[in-house]
Amino acid sequence: MKTTLGVLAVGLLTSGLMAAPVAASASTDFYLLATTQTSAVEVAEFWLGDSGANLTNATPYSVQTVIDMVILGGPHSADGKAGVVPPVLPPDDGGGTGDGPAGTGKVFFVGADGQPHWCTGTAVQSQYRNLVATAGHCAYDTQGPGGGLDKWVFIPGYSAGTAPSGLYVGKTAFTHYDFSSYNDYDRDYTFVTVYNGVVPSPSGGLVDTGRLVDKVGAQGLAWNQPRDSSVDIFGFPAGAHPDGTHPRTGDTLESYKGRMSVARAPALKAEELNTVDSTFAGEGSLGSSWLLRYDKSSRAGLLNTITISVADTDRNLRYDRSFSPYFDGELASVYSDAGTQWSGSIVVP
Repeated sequence: MKTTLGVLAVGLLTSGLMAAPVAASASTDFYLLATTQTSAVEVAEFWLGDSGANLTNATPYSVQTVIDMVILGGPHSADGKAGVVPPVLPPDDGGGTGDGPAGTGKVFFVGADGQPHWCTGTAVQSQYRNLVATAGHCAYDTQGPGGGLDKWVFIPGYSAGTAPSGLYVGKTAFTHYDFSSYNDYDRDYTFVTVYNGVVPSPSGGLVDTGRLVDKVGAQGLAWNQPRDSSVDIFGFPAGAHPDGTHPRTGDTLESYKGRMSVARAPALKAEELNTVDSTFAGEGSLGSSWLLRYDKSSRAGLLNTITISVADTDRNLRYDRSFSPYFDGELASVYSDAGTQWSGSIVVP
């Protein structure tokens, strides 16, 4: 059952839920989003209040969406053994997010321009069942002073102002040190821990909907996989092609299937990107999930990477390729650090 976003009246919640110390490896950087119960409730109120006006008015994020020059091909190999974390199938009780991959939806945040924006995000299995993956610059502010983007939330299965399985406020974001410190887009990925989901209560305040993965399931994760693997790409592409055509609005989840190859993008300091021949438009495609071994019947597969940019490589004024980081052992280390962090609830019992 879909929950329509109504007017939210949040009572005064004075008890703080302070963030526990975060342990991370040398290659992982982390930044705090909403670290207290009070701040997390304020974030939920921002998005759910006023009949979800900020959600419906949000626009697709356009920062660093287009690559002007790319070099296709080139050698690159894995940095270690291949690894896999299995997915979690969505529940059978009507939860989940429709016909698309389990746990796929939109992440919403306020950009450096002060306006609400969105990217695609994907629930990924972890110890505490509270992890969302998206592009690094859909959580880390590359246009402002750095740190996490403001008012970050995830809504699996978002559609037309509804939160069918709740809204999940981000607590802590984890990315690779080379991305946050050196703008190395080979590491443009992030994992965000989220609090339990919430929906507006008919009597005012919030109702806890439980842990993200318990509610909607999650994709697995794969790293150091073959560079020529076939993947299914899922996202909410939107925005115009260079010729001005606007074929997609980003209102519904779309898919595209392709076989990966290697590419370089000097402007992004990226020497080992994945690329797929794809017609996904620019804005809105950021964060799209590239799923390995996706099974439509179970709605589950392995997250093998995520979209960070697109390009018009044949210069016909239409975007024809999507680009993503290669998930290797460095990615696995960041995921491991993020996956050991508990979040909890923002609702006072």
